[in-house]
Amino acid sequence: MKSLYVFCFAIAFAFQSFAQNTSALKQYDLKKKRLLIQSASMYLYNANQGAIDVDSAVVIVCKAYKLPLSLACDEGFNDGKPLIGNDLIHNGTIDSAKKLLAKSRNEDRLKLLLQLSNFYLFKPGSRPEDLKNAKIYIDEAVSVSNQLKIKKWQNQSLLLLGKFYYQANNQAEGNKLFLKVIEDCRKQKDQLGLAQALDAYGTLLFNLDPQKEKILEEAVSLYASLGMEEKRIENYMKITTIYFWGGKINEAKKRLYQNLVDLRKIGFKHQQFAETTITFIELGQHNIPTALYYALKSVKRMEAEKDYTFGDIFYTRLGDVYNTYGHNEEALELYKKSIKIGQKTLDTGTWYKSFIGAVSALSIKKKDKEALAYINSVTADYPPKSIFDKMLVAYARANCYGSLKKYDLAEKYFIEMDSYARQLNAPETFREVTHCYASMAYFYSFINDAQKAKFYADKVFALSKIHKKPYNSEIFQYSLYKIDSLNGNYLGALEHYRNVKKLSDSTSGINKNKQIDELKIDYETASKEQKIKLLNDQDKLQKSELQKSKLLNSVSIWSLILLLVIIALLFNRYRLKQRNHAKLELKEKEIHQKNLNLTHLLEEKEWLLKEIHHRVKNNLQTVISLLNSQSAYLDNDMALHAIKNSQHRIHSMSLIHQKLYNSENISTINMPNYIKELAEYLKESFSLGQRIRFEIKIDPLELDVAHAVPIGLILNEAITNSIKYAFPDEKTGMIYITLETKAENKYSLIIADNGIGFDANLNNAKPNSFGMMLIKGLSDDLAANLKIENNNGTIIKIEFSHEFPLNQKRK
Repeated sequence: MKSLYVFCFAIAFAFQSFAQNTSALKQYDLKKKRLLIQSASMYLYNANQGAIDVDSAVVIVCKAYKLPLSLACDEGFNDGKPLIGNDLIHNGTIDSAKKLLAKSRNEDRLKLLLQLSNFYLFKPGSRPEDLKNAKIYIDEAVSVSNQLKIKKWQNQSLLLLGKFYYQANNQAEGNKLFLKVIEDCRKQKDQLGLAQALDAYGTLLFNLDPQKEKILEEAVSLYASLGMEEKRIENYMKITTIYFWGGKINEAKKRLYQNLVDLRKIGFKHQQFAETTITFIELGQHNIPTALYYALKSVKRMEAEKDYTFGDIFYTRLGDVYNTYGHNEEALELYKKSIKIGQKTLDTGTWYKSFIGAVSALSIKKKDKEALAYINSVTADYPPKSIFDKMLVAYARANCYGSLKKYDLAEKYFIEMDSYARQLNAPETFREVTHCYASMAYFYSFINDAQKAKFYADKVFALSKIHKKPYNSEIFQYSLYKIDSLNGNYLGALEHYRNVKKLSDSTSGINKNKQIDELKIDYETASKEQKIKLLNDQDKLQKSELQKSKLLNSVSIWSLILLLVIIALLFNRYRLKQRNHAKLELKEKEIHQKNLNLTHLLEEKEWLLKEIHHRVKNNLQTVISLLNSQSAYLDNDMALHAIKNSQHRIHSMSLIHQKLYNSENISTINMPNYIKELAEYLKESFSLGQRIRFEIKIDPLELDVAHAVPIGLILNEAITNSIKYAFPDEKTGMIYITLETKAENKYSLIIADNGIGFDANLNNAKPNSFGMMLIKGLSDDLAANLKIENNNGTIIKIEFSHEFPLNQKRK
């Protein structure tokens, strides 16, 4: 029964919760980080043999290497530059990302929609609410990309929609979208877009789909022509996976060796995933030196980089090599290392293959009772979760009881193992399931039950035919030998016995064991040399530290002396500074007192100016009142008219002085406020109501009194003129007032109405001639350019300049 237990199970996976970014990872650019995610997750998904989905494998890798999950799916729109909302989504603050989406527009909105779509679409598992949310954002992304009419974004949105349909198990609809994008890219001769579309489509097709290899080969060719080596290697690896699961093992092995060459060329350090897969293939083909070489190489790479991420895989693989070829003690130590790492992960239970390997090593050393106790203790704390692991545990128990000659218990657990094996029909579990049935056939042949032995041997043949993969092992050939012997077919039995000897010689020959020992010695020698080198380095470091210590003592003494000298100089400087400081304080007090006096004088001056403006305003108001009183004794309309006009002119000046004494700034007038108040006053004086309305547009300017007074009088004359003459017979109309900056220190004042206009043939003798003369005179005072136009009403334009820039409106 011992030879029965020498078997090779497929790849286990786990990641360390304490995994750290290696120095190699820190040096990787965005393209190499993406290659790491893809190569590691591809390996984990295939190695796990269907226990997890692709998205979960990606999540594990990103978490293990502390890389953003978005890197695995945002190549179409993330080129490494700052990406809107990326940090929010990476940190899991999705509500904040949604709030940002509401404020985003155009391409920023589209990029954020694509990120939110990816977040929900590629979550581990397939929860309906996640797919529903993904569809909402993808549909909006398609809509926005169509509005932008940018082909790149339209293609990216449709590719994402195609991936959604694959996730929703609607491959037919997904295929239509992928093929549409592929066809559009061919028509547009968009090589990059075509490569990305082929890549996305080919990745989602099943490994056994005949179109998958063809599509990925074209993607490889396109990426090569574009110089995108990392993407070429990634798609090359996907084709290697097709060969691996399609039974083309030798072709897959050749491609894995080429893959190692390609990775070295681009400086990609994480070659251990390819190396451990080569170990698996070479071990299955009984090429012990090569299998051991690559198993040791992957472990040395891991230990040298101190990157124990997925370390249980590499220790398990090396343990499988040792266990298969009889070095069971070394194998047991490696399995224990693997289990120790695996049990520190999120308890996925996928380190069970290391645990089963450890049981195997104990059983081969005739410690079956200890192996059974080990199985019971581990499964009590970590019960198997997947069907695959349950099959392995039942298999291990059956073999231990068989070795202890408790055949009834062995048969019980073989039958339990069979119940689990019947549920596993994927190509990824073919090797392990067929090996279990081969072991079952061996068990029944061992206890001379030829009928049952043949039944399970036929299952092995049937599975090989279904999956189109050959299976052969020493225990299977031995089962066939026993079956033929028990049935009297001695010629067939002899042929099978010869096959048993061939397989036995290939695994246990003297030369093979010698090669193992030589490789082990090389590995152990390298490890010892590394330790010696480390000790020598430590010795040199200690000597260097001693010399540094002596130098430090000398430096410390001289530094102390220098410090004392510096302290003495500083103290002297301090005394001088104190004396100077006292003198400066006296001068500062004098200056402060003078500043107080000047401030007081300035405040008195401002108060006096305000008082003057107040008195002037009051005097002007008194004049207005006197004129108003005088008008009560006049019957002459011309005189009353003249007095009324004078009152308006005086009010325009009075308003300026009122503004000055009410304002903090007593030197300038806020023109928007002043002009609006003047217009309002005139409107009320003439009781216009809504018959004549004003439209006022004044730039936020402030003018001094010398400019404000003439402008106020001009406005008074022009507005009064429009009110009186522009709209006869109680007609309605508009008066427009504009004061704006035309250029630096150049300003324009326009007073216009939409009334009847004026007669250009009339001379200055008309009734309003004094007002017009006043406007011309005031314009001359401002050194302004005066224009009076007749265009659908009267337009008065005054352009003037200022020798100093006018102050903008005070905040």
